[in-house]
Amino acid sequence: MPPEAALVEQTVVQAAADALRAGRPVLLFDADGREGETDIVYASQHTTPEAIRHLRTDAGGLVCTALSPEHHRKLGLPFLVDLLAEAAASHPVLAGMGATDLRYDANKSSFGLTINHRGTFTGIPDADRSLTVQELARFCATLGGMPEDAARREFGARFRAPGHVILLNGHERGLAARQGHTELSLELARLAGLTPSTTICEMLDPVSGKALPRKDAQAYAQRHGLVFLTGQDVLEAWQAKTQASPRAARTSA
Repeated sequence: MPPEAALVEQTVVQAAADALRAGRPVLLFDADGREGETDIVYASQHTTPEAIRHLRTDAGGLVCTALSPEHHRKLGLPFLVDLLAEAAASHPVLAGMGATDLRYDANKSSFGLTINHRGTFTGIPDADRSLTVQELARFCATLGGMPEDAARREFGARFRAPGHVILLNGHERGLAARQGHTELSLELARLAGLTPSTTICEMLDPVSGKALPRKDAQAYAQRHGLVFLTGQDVLEAWQAKTQASPRAARTSA
């Protein structure tokens, strides 16, 4: 790669990190040949009611909140596919429903539990979902020195399930194993020095209902003064960090 190309990519990733720190969204395209989708990404700690409304109205896909592996592991939050497999003995219909045929992903689905903060009413209004997401990020930021059993008790005291915030569990090995929007956006949050939790939503074409083409997402970003970047941009920034500090990369993955 020419040095000037690397500089451009570093600048794009840094601009995205700066935007997330400032509470602004960024547009993240995963890759051609994968989902081929662009997600609008917010740092969860900055996901205000206005941010939820923006995701609903301008993205239009499924609003989800990604959790880093160190957090969902400590809390013991399961992947949905594992819950379904375990429940199949009591509910046989679940035995044949495993998501083993994902054409865009060799790994299992990231989907986890759905939750509401206990301070919400129904949990679905913009303010309710924002409360759940922001309180989740605040809680995760306190987990470092908390024993597992205490963290899990406190999580249950603050959140209930099922709810209206859909959790995505980041892969245990991060980008080394999976390059989905979950892992890519979590790495962006880490690069920004934020709590590694993001709230994301796929951009859909308002006419066809299909994924918004990349060029249209880029045009949207330009119109609204937002950063547009690709999974490859994030991967290369992560690889540079890994080479510079292998230990730091391992603990963030």
